[in-house]
Amino acid sequence: MSADSPLIQSLRTAVAAAPQDVPLRLHLAKLLLAAGAAEAAVTEVAVALQHAPGDTKARELMARAMGVPAAAPQPPVATPPAPQSPADQSADRRPGFDWKAAEEEIGDAVTPRFVTAPQTAPQTAPDTAPEPLAADDGSGPGAWDVEDPGAVRLADVGGMTEVKDRLEAAFLAPLRNPELRRLYGKSLRGGLLLYGPPGCGKTFVARAVAGELGAHFLSVSVNDVLDMWVGNSERNMHEVFETARRRSPCVVFLDELDALGGKRSRTRSGGMRTTVNQLLTELDGVDATANEGVFVLAATNAPWDVDLALRRPGRFDRTLLVLPPDAPAREAILRYHLRDRPIERVDLGRLVKLTDGFSGADLAHVCESAAETALLDSARTGTVRMIGMPDLLGAARQITPSTEPWFASARNVAMYANEGGQYDDLVTYLKRKRKL
Repeated sequence: MSADSPLIQSLRTAVAAAPQDVPLRLHLAKLLLAAGAAEAAVTEVAVALQHAPGDTKARELMARAMGVPAAAPQPPVATPPAPQSPADQSADRRPGFDWKAAEEEIGDAVTPRFVTAPQTAPQTAPDTAPEPLAADDGSGPGAWDVEDPGAVRLADVGGMTEVKDRLEAAFLAPLRNPELRRLYGKSLRGGLLLYGPPGCGKTFVARAVAGELGAHFLSVSVNDVLDMWVGNSERNMHEVFETARRRSPCVVFLDELDALGGKRSRTRSGGMRTTVNQLLTELDGVDATANEGVFVLAATNAPWDVDLALRRPGRFDRTLLVLPPDAPAREAILRYHLRDRPIERVDLGRLVKLTDGFSGADLAHVCESAAETALLDSARTGTVRMIGMPDLLGAARQITPSTEPWFASARNVAMYANEGGQYDDLVTYLKRKRKL
């Protein structure tokens, strides 16, 4: 079989359509290796190892593609091998390359080494993995996954000072002062809508609010609620709030509110309209104390598509604009995503300036792309090298901030649909950035 056979071409098409399918990519690499295309096989296996670094089959296939005998046992390595001269390295790069020795060689270089002195900025990025989930005490349809009070606090959010100040003044301070709350008749009910471009940490901020309150956290998306059978979506919505009431204090986080609570006048689906009606009913509660200790937070990329009834006082009457991370937040995010990667002489200050306007997801992609460049280069040459500043700068220059399309749409809303000043924060930001 040749490298241009119809089977291989079909597999290439399938891999391009599903780039994260590791078994499919490894199958393509095996066929390429059998066809004598070792270089192409190494490239495919390197990408597979990026998605599944611990895959044993991928490592074995990489060794075969690079000329290491599969059945030959590796001799025990007591100490790292002595450094070779450039002539020895060029003569013995591919057939005798020892991956284990290479890992030991850079094992003490995993800790990031930056050009500037280490800062004391928070090391936690807005887009981190959630805390372990604790199953609800109930059973049946109401057994939703409720996270126990976590250790994430607003102090763990790098930068974003304005967002944290607004949260403290408008949401957290009244809840932390029960005496003043009783004096002024403030109810323990809350609704806050977070909006802004995608990938900027709205979910992480909501999780930090739950940590500040010492409350459980229940995250709900459109896929958790909507059901094809009549009446099931409304029942699911009711079960979400019943679970939160049983586990109060609890923060209910409604992700993609524009999908869960979109404008009823724009939908032709009777099921969607009744789901929005059920959400309105749950937010109001069956009596004055039904939702005591239940704090409802929601996030959306399109607040202008949320049903107006959800925005009235007593429901999501408070809104908070979550913008792309500022300079301190970008530095914290970059440090987080580079913390376990072998890097050298990274000038974070220069990289932070170059990535103005990037979302947290964009910054993670910059680090991932730079690591991929160094990985493929190491796989092709047989010499493991560090991730350097050229890799990161090249990746940053090739990425267009994913927030730009959102601001293009938000600009029109800020100019022509800012009734009642509900998007004044957005107007202020656009003017400051000269986008309006």
